[in-house]
Amino acid sequence: MASSSSSSESNSQYSCPQRKYKYDVFLSFRGKDTRRNFTSHLYERLDNRGIFTFLDDKRLENGDSLSKELVKAIKESQVAVIIFSKNYATSRWCLNEVVKIMECKEENGQLVIPVFYDVDPSDVRKQTKSFAEAFAEHESRYKDDVEGMQKVQRWRTALSEAADLKGYDIRERIESECIGELVNEISPKLCETSLSYLTDVVGIDAHLKKVNSLLEMKIDDVRIVWIWGMGGVGKTTIARAIFDILSSKFDGACFLPDNKENKYEIHSLQSILLSKLVGEKENCVHDKEDGRHLMARRLRLKKVLVVLDNIDHEDQLKYLAGDLGWFGNGTRIIATTRDKHFIRKNDAVYPVTTLLEHDAVQLFNQYAFKNEVPDKCFEEITLEVVSHAEGLPLALKVWGSSLHKKDIHVWRSAVDRIKRNPSSKVVENLKVSYDGLEREDQEIFLDIACFLRGRKQTEIKQILESCDFGADDGLRVLIDKSLVFISEYDTIQMHDLIQEMGKYIVTMQKDRGEVTRLWLTQDFEKFSNAKIQGTKAIEAIWIPEIQDLSFRKKAMKDVEKLRILYINGFHTPDGSNDQYLPSNLRWFDCCKYPWESLPAKFDPDMLVHLDLQQSSLFHLWTGTKKFPFLRRLDLSSCANLMRTPDFTDMPNLEYLGLEECSNLKEVHHSLRCSKKLIKLNLRDCKNLESFSYVCWESLECLHLQGCSNLEKFPRIRGKLKPEIEIQVQRSGIRKLPSAIIQHQSSLTELDLSGMKNLATLSCSIGELKSLVMLKVSYCSKLKSLPEEIGDLENLEILKAGYTLISQPPSSIVRLNRLKFLTFAKQKSEVGLEDEVHFVFPPVNQGLCSLKTLNLSYCNLKDEGLPQDIGSLSSLEVLNLRGNNFEHLPQSLTRLSSLQSLDLLDCKSLTQLPEFPRQLDTIYADWNNDSICNSLFQNISSFQHDICASDSLSLRVFTNEWKNIPRWFHHQGKDKSVSVKLPENWYVCDNFLGFAVCYSGCLIETTAQFLCDEGMPCITQKLALPKHSEEFPESAIHFFLVPSAGLLDTSKANGKTPNDYRHIMLSFSEELKEFGLRLLYRDESKLKALFKMTENNDEPTEYCVVKRRGQYDEARCSSSKKQRSQL
Repeated sequence: MASSSSSSESNSQYSCPQRKYKYDVFLSFRGKDTRRNFTSHLYERLDNRGIFTFLDDKRLENGDSLSKELVKAIKESQVAVIIFSKNYATSRWCLNEVVKIMECKEENGQLVIPVFYDVDPSDVRKQTKSFAEAFAEHESRYKDDVEGMQKVQRWRTALSEAADLKGYDIRERIESECIGELVNEISPKLCETSLSYLTDVVGIDAHLKKVNSLLEMKIDDVRIVWIWGMGGVGKTTIARAIFDILSSKFDGACFLPDNKENKYEIHSLQSILLSKLVGEKENCVHDKEDGRHLMARRLRLKKVLVVLDNIDHEDQLKYLAGDLGWFGNGTRIIATTRDKHFIRKNDAVYPVTTLLEHDAVQLFNQYAFKNEVPDKCFEEITLEVVSHAEGLPLALKVWGSSLHKKDIHVWRSAVDRIKRNPSSKVVENLKVSYDGLEREDQEIFLDIACFLRGRKQTEIKQILESCDFGADDGLRVLIDKSLVFISEYDTIQMHDLIQEMGKYIVTMQKDRGEVTRLWLTQDFEKFSNAKIQGTKAIEAIWIPEIQDLSFRKKAMKDVEKLRILYINGFHTPDGSNDQYLPSNLRWFDCCKYPWESLPAKFDPDMLVHLDLQQSSLFHLWTGTKKFPFLRRLDLSSCANLMRTPDFTDMPNLEYLGLEECSNLKEVHHSLRCSKKLIKLNLRDCKNLESFSYVCWESLECLHLQGCSNLEKFPRIRGKLKPEIEIQVQRSGIRKLPSAIIQHQSSLTELDLSGMKNLATLSCSIGELKSLVMLKVSYCSKLKSLPEEIGDLENLEILKAGYTLISQPPSSIVRLNRLKFLTFAKQKSEVGLEDEVHFVFPPVNQGLCSLKTLNLSYCNLKDEGLPQDIGSLSSLEVLNLRGNNFEHLPQSLTRLSSLQSLDLLDCKSLTQLPEFPRQLDTIYADWNNDSICNSLFQNISSFQHDICASDSLSLRVFTNEWKNIPRWFHHQGKDKSVSVKLPENWYVCDNFLGFAVCYSGCLIETTAQFLCDEGMPCITQKLALPKHSEEFPESAIHFFLVPSAGLLDTSKANGKTPNDYRHIMLSFSEELKEFGLRLLYRDESKLKALFKMTENNDEPTEYCVVKRRGQYDEARCSSSKKQRSQL
């Protein structure tokens, strides 16, 4: 089952045409409204269903015009989902998307589905309320611009048309259910289009009907159906068609393709299955036995469709579908195989037979004549070809392709060749296509069939060209003859039978006394032991999977025609030091090469590729050698290598790999003569000290990262390529030449992190106008950034943590596209230089795009944070951990986008400012009583509008903490608890609510207020935030049961709040610990109220929470509680 997936038999009967659409679904949305909630959840559900969705996750939504890429994505999508929200119309970007989508609907029949998220469809249709406000701004903007006003009118028209379409109004609905309905509506519509290719597949209808009858979809059991038949008969085609038709009817579906090339191990296939079926993370399985248990746990309630293509090993069945009990009712498993012994006694089997004559003629004509009507003179000979193909689709396809546009004489010659072979041996019949190739194309075909199949197209071309073959023309011929094809992974693939035919040809050569290629270990051992005749003809030895082969010296002298040698280490059993390699070698790849240098008698005049990684080399050669054609030299991880060779006689060198040569001290100065060098890799050469020259004119990639003893950058002479990639992280280089910056104006990323000797940055860095990311973290001697940093107008990420920088330049606030900024220090650094305090410059309305600011452990005092920090309107994450300020700027409350605030280890902090309303997460030292009190007063300030019937809290704060803070007076471990409230506990205008916390996983929580008579009067429930499962078990969750609404609800019940003498908390699961505290605005006058006791003598109610559809239902009973002090 594998990489060839589609390969093999899926190509045996038809060639699937290119899809009309690049994407299944395009999502149009307002990022600030729905990116983190509805849109992300919809995208995840679509992706899990295998629906290819375009999500512009990095959209800035600025400007009037859509990018070309976005317009193209809309046009190439089959379905467009428009998610209307309150701020949707404020974005000209979004409005242009709607116009383009409606154009595609009109012109191309694109399916458009509107979703109304927290807006009335009528407001969208008529542009009222928030949409009216947005259009008022647009019309004001374009009031003097005729074209602009016309554009506004197009926006209005598009909105009205879109809102009139059938869609989803989810204002009063559960979001997850709505998403499920939407995905279920989209999926079958995609299936209808994607199955159009089946109309061209000969004879498919009969196969589908028979397999469908075996599946018995109406029966709610778990069933496996086998599709069994010989190679090339169309098993994969049938399985793929069934999968495409039925997949939308299941909770999850996965097609595991043919793995014959063993691209994936069993546990990797289990990971793929779980990822596709239930959304598990990739690589979630590391052991196949664990994978069996995980599959049984995760799939037992899921109705899924699984296709296992080409089962050819017992383990595949055992570990992927070994027990039908792993799967939920309604599950269907389809498996294809050539080997009948895998099929169990009671399994349903569909034996695939070869094509009937009329179907075979139709298929053959598709490839031999394409769309043309065949001449009558071909009718008789066509029947002869079809007869000898014995109805095998692959043979018909190959022969038809090879005879396309050939005259009748070529046809007759081909048929004669077919007749001379036994017609029952299909592999021999396929040789007709091989015999029609030119000699060089035959050699290319045999190389691919014997050892190159499945490798990248680029690598195969390099190998073939090193042997003086015309790779481009040769591959084109083989593709035209249907002997090979290029897979979706850009690898060269061929059908199994065609590969067998190629190996069969080489085997026949061996029988004639000529061995041209060795790729099997057993054949190599016979060759090394002189048990094979005809070895002088050997051209290629390709056995990389076996380490340390035994290689006799005489054996190497016998293979003078050897052009390719690819092995993984070898030794000479006779202990001979008389080393020898044939001089005809073009491609020599030998990891763990055992000798200290190349043989003295080896003439590398023909060598193009030399890869001796992890070898015992001390030097590459002794004496003088010329490498006139060498393009690639890789000596990476050669620990004994102390110096490089002289490169003077390597004029065509393009790649030089010296990575992790741990004892290499210098690079030979002759490297400047290598004028064709494209890539130079010296990564982690930790002892490299001298490297003076390199030819920059051709260089595209230079890796110096980890060269910790290299202090000088190589001299730059000539002009650098604008696209050159230079990696210097973790190097010892003291200064970067200004020429690097001057010649790289289009550079988008500059990573200087870990450069321990870098003390300054060149002022010319401001010339990098295209720079998006700058990293200088862990540059331990860097004390400042140049003022010119503010000229980097496109910079989005600046990482300057763990440096000596204490005051960023004031120009930094001009970086209005910056999204991520860090100057974080290590905790151990704080206090080393206490007199140096970090000072962040005034914001001055700048940094308007900044989303994350990390100033942890920067030794900030009160004056270190700007008073106008509240003007960072886009800031979402603020990390101030480990600093020494006592107060935070009051403007913090104006951070309208802030979602996370980290104040851990801020030991001097005495008071918190008012929080922004949308803050989701705060990290603080909760055992600080004043911080706790301030925290919950903050929470209460934005809870005042919650009615008593609503959920407990709109915000749940989570922190990883070992114990419940002592500030919570009442603590315990029960699943439910009833706390007796003191008299007159409700003090109007002073009481804020009940502060609650508990440890462990975030669970359902219910609060009830009870009168003395024991009947529950008011019930409130905690609404769990999304993704609550992400919190660790060590977390402590804090929330507030607000007082808002308590007064009104009690009046409706004929009570006052003080009539409720008990508060009872119920948790859906066992807790480690919990805590509770009454919260007042001013506690100084209410100390007596803190002496509360839990009701001991009276019956106390407990709550059992049950899930019934989308509602919670509480059932109350009685029990007695032990007395405890609050």
